Amino acid sequence: MSAPLVLGIESSCDETGVGIVRGDQMLANEVASSVEQHVRFGGVVPEVASRAHLQAIVPALERAFEKAGVSPDELDGIAVTSGPGLVGALVVGISAAKALSLAWNKPLYGVNHLVGHVAVDLLEHGPLDPDSPTMALLVSGGHTSLLRIGNLVDDIEEVGTTIDDAAGEAYDKVARVLGLAYPGGPVIDKAAQFGDPTAIRFPRGLTAKHDLEKHRFDFSFSGLKTAVSRWVETEQAAGREIPVNDVAASFQEAVADVLTAKAVDACQRFGATTLLLGGGVAANSRLRGLLEERTAAAGIILRRPRPGLCTDNGAMIAVLGAQVIASGAAPSPILLGADSGMPVSRSYEAPAA
Repeated sequence: MSAPLVLGIESSCDETGVGIVRGDQMLANEVASSVEQHVRFGGVVPEVASRAHLQAIVPALERAFEKAGVSPDELDGIAVTSGPGLVGALVVGISAAKALSLAWNKPLYGVNHLVGHVAVDLLEHGPLDPDSPTMALLVSGGHTSLLRIGNLVDDIEEVGTTIDDAAGEAYDKVARVLGLAYPGGPVIDKAAQFGDPTAIRFPRGLTAKHDLEKHRFDFSFSGLKTAVSRWVETEQAAGREIPVNDVAASFQEAVADVLTAKAVDACQRFGATTLLLGGGVAANSRLRGLLEERTAAAGIILRRPRPGLCTDNGAMIAVLGAQVIASGAAPSPILLGADSGMPVSRSYEAPAA
């Protein structure tokens, strides 16, 4: 069988993504972001995001097919994010995928947004080595998880997750405390380049001995966010100017320290010789740099997609769909619905037994 040619549609949050891949080769990846429409609210507004998807999806589809140089009748399948995500936003993408599936008589595959963030690395570094056990560190706006990857279709186990705020959420909240723009990840990363990461020793959540006994591979960033907020409040009350760059660098160092330490520990505990980094926060420069240092020291192979593929996009959905098709799995039902709480252990929506 030749490598599947797959159209991927992503609409889980504030990016409308349409990608076309052949196996693990990216032919097109069109993204229309509505982030500017959410800036004044300091976060994503679901209704605004849904309307933006409605406006962007057809133009994105047209651009993707033009760039890929293929026609709909060549497709082997249509993959779409069925969860997790904002329900209204998901429904826009799913409705479009269903309409195209029926109009073009192509099989439909509802796939997992989070697993897509892991699968996107295949577009850059090729297939996972079956002889190299793999762990994935998934870090995004709403999720922070450690995943043991047997294969991307039906063998994923979550060994650790956040018990409160995800890393991306903490970035947004700390940016707000510092008076920086939304989204917080890029602006804090930029400010941190001019700051001292050792200026302030912020707490490392769930790293104390008693926490590690119960939450060895879990994450917590709520306490860190609160610690930054209280530190800033104390300085302001004392009439001192806030060293924004130093606070940003110190906060970012705390996040990267915990993420990388737990990821390497999980690799060693589960015998993984490869660590794959994915998710929007995977574009963060300090996380990428510190992870490279620590995996090299531990003899672990690090796979990380380029920053442009870390944020939400259609190519990651298409390449995961290609993996599902290549496995011989049956298509999802045409009555596929949005699943805002879709577990990461389920890569795609299989038909009912």
